[in-house]
Amino acid sequence: MTPARVRVGGPDPYDVVIGTGVLGELPAMVGGGARTVAVVHAEGLPEIAHPVRGVLEQAGHTVHALPVPDGEAAKEAGVLAGLWSSFARSGMTRTDVVVGVGGGATTDLAGFAAASWLRGVRAVLVPTTLLGMVDAAVGGKTGINIPEGKNLVGAFHPPAGVLCDLATLMTMPREDYVSGLAEIIKAGFIADPAILDLVEDDPEGAASPDGPHTRELVERAVRVKADVVSADLRESDLREILNYGHTLAHAIEKAEDYRFRHGHAVAIGMVYAAELSRLAGRLPAETVQRHRDILGSVGLPVSYAADWPGLRATMTIDKKSRGKTLRFVVLDGIARPGRLEGPDEELLAAAYREIGR
Repeated sequence: MTPARVRVGGPDPYDVVIGTGVLGELPAMVGGGARTVAVVHAEGLPEIAHPVRGVLEQAGHTVHALPVPDGEAAKEAGVLAGLWSSFARSGMTRTDVVVGVGGGATTDLAGFAAASWLRGVRAVLVPTTLLGMVDAAVGGKTGINIPEGKNLVGAFHPPAGVLCDLATLMTMPREDYVSGLAEIIKAGFIADPAILDLVEDDPEGAASPDGPHTRELVERAVRVKADVVSADLRESDLREILNYGHTLAHAIEKAEDYRFRHGHAVAIGMVYAAELSRLAGRLPAETVQRHRDILGSVGLPVSYAADWPGLRATMTIDKKSRGKTLRFVVLDGIARPGRLEGPDEELLAAAYREIGR
């Protein structure tokens, strides 16, 4: 089947290529002008990193494979500094390229390393997880975590291309695959209701990489993000809608020392945002229940109980905040995202009590 190509617009447009067995597209994305290619890959993925290295070497590039820790452990300042040192030792110049291979944490790190090396070199991203394909690798957001919060240090640095080989999804653990579904379902709630229909019609198929609608779900989610990012690269307004559910999600991840799957936290965060919308008089109860039903049907969590004051304090440094004003992405209906600025503290606490039931 011919790969799908989703164009992401903006000052530096690029393609997201989606298909099975599409690794041969990588040299064209890297380009012939690059002499050296640094392949930053999750250390637990040698079986994927080796073919990437092979296809680039066959195209005439000098390749340096740079393994980094798996998961969120990669997104640390020390790991980033280690990559800079490796770039220096390999003689990387402004015409060379960083290729990030792995999940969202790896591509976030690789993208930021590219953005910060010599004030910016090209990056090509090869996400190997569902979450990476539909969210982290698309849109140009790069960054690392610090003890005070997630993704607080980073840069907007659009890649030169994104290569989504659906074959890599077949080896994902089920829980990790299901976690990635949260971002796809989010795209359904904020922009594309057809996604919700596909999941509702076949939850078990949606929760499996060999399900009948996997490619369509990935394509639809990528197109939602591409449309939003093309209109608002730097999250000045419209792009904030992609953070639906993320304000509480990031607080949960920090509270759990980043051992909580991102998609699981986003699922809980979406239910929280929906409850907040309902309590603010903006969303009917049946739409909140639809959140619980769809997310729960694929095995995602829809409730959470932990120290509210601690979570609330963490949300204060959310990237959407303006000064001391906390801002939430909420819904006024399916595919009708909006903002809730400076909500009353009791409203916030009441919505949290709802997800703890």
